Order: sequence, then C-alpha cells, then structure tokens
Amino acid sequence: MQYIYIDRSSELLRIVIKKDDLLRELFFKEAGEVYPGEIYKGVVKNIVPAIKCAFVDIGKDKNAYMYIDGRFKNNRLKKGDEVLVQISKDDIDRKGAKVVSSITVSGKYCVLDGFNKSIQFSRKIHDCDFKELICSKLKIPEDTGIMIRTSGQNVSPEIIQSEFNRLYQTYEEILKKSRYSSKPGLVFDDGGIIEKTLRDKLDEDNFKIYVNQSDDYDKIIKMLSLYDYNKDNVEFYRGSRNIFSYYDIEKEILKLRNKRVYLKCGGYIVIDRTEAMYVIDVNSGKNIKNKSMKNTVFTTNYEASEEIVRQIRLRNLSGIILIDFIDMDSIQNKNSIMDVLKKGFLDDKNKTVVYPFTELNLIQIARRRSGKSIDYYIDEDCSCCQGRGSRIKFSYISMNIKNEIEKMKTDGNIEHIHVEIGNAYRSDIEKDTYEFLKSIGALKKNIYLTYKESMCFHVEPLVFSNQIEKLKKYKI
Repeated sequence: MQYIYIDRSSELLRIVIKKDDLLRELFFKEAGEVYPGEIYKGVVKNIVPAIKCAFVDIGKDKNAYMYIDGRFKNNRLKKGDEVLVQISKDDIDRKGAKVVSSITVSGKYCVLDGFNKSIQFSRKIHDCDFKELICSKLKIPEDTGIMIRTSGQNVSPEIIQSEFNRLYQTYEEILKKSRYSSKPGLVFDDGGIIEKTLRDKLDEDNFKIYVNQSDDYDKIIKMLSLYDYNKDNVEFYRGSRNIFSYYDIEKEILKLRNKRVYLKCGGYIVIDRTEAMYVIDVNSGKNIKNKSMKNTVFTTNYEASEEIVRQIRLRNLSGIILIDFIDMDSIQNKNSIMDVLKKGFLDDKNKTVVYPFTELNLIQIARRRSGKSIDYYIDEDCSCCQGRGSRIKFSYISMNIKNEIEKMKTDGNIEHIHVEIGNAYRSDIEKDTYEFLKSIGALKKNIYLTYKESMCFHVEPLVFSNQIEKLKKYKI
C-alpha cells in the first residue's frame, strides 16, 4: 500500500510518499520557486558567445540561462527577442534556472513534443510489436511529435490517442497565451509538483492520498477521474496541525539531517557532502553476529546498498556520489550489491547510472539533478560559527513549534507554555519577538522562552502554579 501525504502552507508545499511503513520519497517546493516542467514567456537580456549561452528574463529575481545550439534552432537569437522556454533545471544558489526552447507537455502515458516531429518511445520499451501498433494507430498533427512513456505500453493506443489530444489542446492554449502575454512570466505550470508527482508515481488503485488544501483536493479528484482511479482513495484533512505533524512524519524528516544512518545488522553508513560530490562510507559498526568475516562484510554491504538507494532518493542527492564499501573479494557478492543498486533506481525519474566496482572497492553513481536536495529546505548557515556549520532553518523550526502548540489544544485550553530553543536562534527571535509569536501561533498565549546550547527545541504546557512562578521572568 502506498501512502501519499500532501501538506501545503503559505510558504512551502511538501509531498511525502510512504511505502511498507518507510519514507520513500520527498518533494518540496517553496512559494514562488521555479520547478522543472514549467513554461515561461521570456525576453533575451544578454548573449555570451564565448560560452554559447543566452540569459533570459522570465520574470524572476534571477535570469535563466539557455545554451545556444543549432540543433534547437535557437542560434539566431538576439538581445530583446521574446522566447517561449521551459524549465529543465531549477535555480540553485546564485545560478538561475536552466531553460530550453524545446517545449514538451507531459501526460501519464505520453509526452507531446513541440520540437521533434516524430513518434518516439521510452528507452525502457523494447516490444517491437507494440511500437508497430502505436505507429500504425496514432494520428499526430504535423506541427508536433509524441514520446510514448514506459507506462504507455500498459494501455491501448486509443487511450494514448485520447491523452495526446488533451495535451495538444493544452499546447495550443500555451502558444496562444504566450502570444498575447505582454511581459515575462509563467505561462503553464505543468500541473505543478502535485500533478507531476501523482502522474509519475501512481500505478494502480493501491494507494491513499491525504491532502490539507481544498484547491489541491479538487485538482487531485479531477486528475484521478481522468485516469479512472478510485476517488475514494483521497482524504481531505481538516485538522489544525499540519499533516506531517499529525501522522508523525515530521520527526522522520528531521532525521534526514543526520549524517549517520544505522542499519538493522548493527552497521551504519555516513553521508558527507563536499564541494564536488557526495561521499558515503559503509562501516560494520556493531555487526558481529556472523561467525565469519566474509559474511559480516557482505551482510553489512548488502543492507547498506539498500539503505543507500533509499537515502539518495529521500534526500534527493544528485551529481557524483561516491560509495566506499567494506572490501570484498568475491565477484558474486559484488554483483549482488550492484544488482541492489541498479534495481533501486529502475523507477527513478532522475536518470541514474551506477558504475562497476573500482579496484579500491568504490562505486560511483551519477544522478541527474531534478529539484534541490532536502537539506536546502531544512538547513541554513549558522551565524554562530561564521558559516562553517548549519542549523535547522528558523522558519522550519518555528513551524514545528507551532505544531507542538496546536497539538496541546487536544488536551484542553492551555494558556501557559514553555518553549526551550537553541541559542543559535536568540538573535532571530529578539529581532522581532512579535513576528516569532505570530509564526508559532501563540499571540494569545503566555509564552515562557528559555535558551539552551543544542539546536533542538522543546515545548511543554505549564499547568501548575509553581511551574509558572519558576519561569515567570522568562515570559515574553
């Protein structure tokens, strides 16, 4: 059974996919943040021939960049030209989003291609008879092409044709809106992160979706109806706490800040980030159950490989990932580890390549970036150590404190609350105490605030007069 939790606040949209009682994937998006698949009307602001790149104003704080290549028929662009572009990679740090001039519109079974005027197939489709059937049955307008997705081989050509017709209508609306737009900005959001996630992740009716916003609920119901899913699988959550807090997911997300992840066998992995890559080290730790060293090493490496796949996808790690397994001599055991890694990324929408063991028992993984890693949304530089360390984002920890206060409402009307928080947040709170109280939903509460050395927080109700008396000097 697959469980999908969708929590939207004014600042952040978060989606969690849980299966077999384990977190499998997370998707975050901040308000106003660009996301791969979105289509924008843009204006070329500058062209740098030395790097064959055009910088495009898409109505955001940072200009997007687009590589100039004759294959995409964009090598005649000049400054001031209006152009329709699609986000292929979101912005990161000071670098703007990467955009392309080749426009696509995605469905569940196929993708409309505004650039390649042909019928193409996913590389995972090998059935020649299916390909011939599709080519003979589909009717595609001359001004577009189509790419059949992997899931398309499970449905009839008529269903694919119906979906394509719907995508083509959307495509025409995009072109029309772009022509009549007078300034740079968003033209089409590709259904947003919610529809994209559901489109890619839902297979059968063996799922349950929890959502906390009525607009999102209505859009999800509409989408499920298009693909004949059972609409009863969607539940509208009406609680005052956010969904992640109510279903105890929040604490699991915060665990992803830990570099060290323990395995069932007693071993553990350590995940580190450098400027160039991610490095994952595998250690046997307390795994001393096996009678032979060979079995101990293989058991640890095998469990580690399963957990590494989960952690890479959960944390959305990308780029170069280097894994240092415990030394193994057996070719068979090495092949088993390779199989686990490759199978773990089979349904990953981010293109991932797993390279064979090197002579030093290292494995290299190259994973295409799509979206930001989870620590971007949770962590920020810590000013206490001149930027050499990180802390949980002040906004994120405030949200969690608010959840704890909301939880207390179920125990009655608690008026006096003690909040203990790390010293690293003192300056943020003292800079605007009113805004802090507002962010934690406590403007009408009596809050007693104390600080401690750790980065964590603790919230407790004060129900006895001696507790209140003891902390009265800390009331804010």
